[in-house]
Amino acid sequence: MAQDIQNAVIAVLIENESGALARVVGLFSGRGYNIESLTVSAVDAERKLSRITIVTSGTEMVIAQIKAQLARLIPVHGVCDLTATGPHVAREMALVKVVSHGETRTEGMRIADAFRAHIVDTTSGSFVFELTGSTEKLDAFVELMRPLGLAEVSRTGIAAIGRGPQTFYSNQESF
Repeated sequence: MAQDIQNAVIAVLIENESGALARVVGLFSGRGYNIESLTVSAVDAERKLSRITIVTSGTEMVIAQIKAQLARLIPVHGVCDLTATGPHVAREMALVKVVSHGETRTEGMRIADAFRAHIVDTTSGSFVFELTGSTEKLDAFVELMRPLGLAEVSRTGIAAIGRGPQTFYSNQESF
């Protein structure tokens, strides 16, 4: 019987120190786990903490192993599977460059408006759009831009946080 593969959005509170991110990534690569998205940023300069948001996939057992192994890493202060703990907000940002002229240029601007994308750079032959939203929204926008002259895409990866007043920092102060 094949087990279902599921996605997991995992938040990790970690020491903001040299090599900490490498240890997390090494855990994934060393065990053959896939990282679909990874974002990291300092969240508390005073306590020298960073937050890593990882999107990965696997069976329920593999996800449980990933969380347990992350929690055992020395620089890790907390691990939270946002997909398992309840509703959460997940967003991604993309910069999308489209090279076009004439009618395709007008069509690109019309689609960008429908997606609430912002024009952050323009020349006589190109646009750079900034777009924030769900991964599915960004994927749809990129696919619609492809026939209009899509030239380049840069994406941030997912940033996610639980909904409501609860935090996963059980032994930490809220930010």
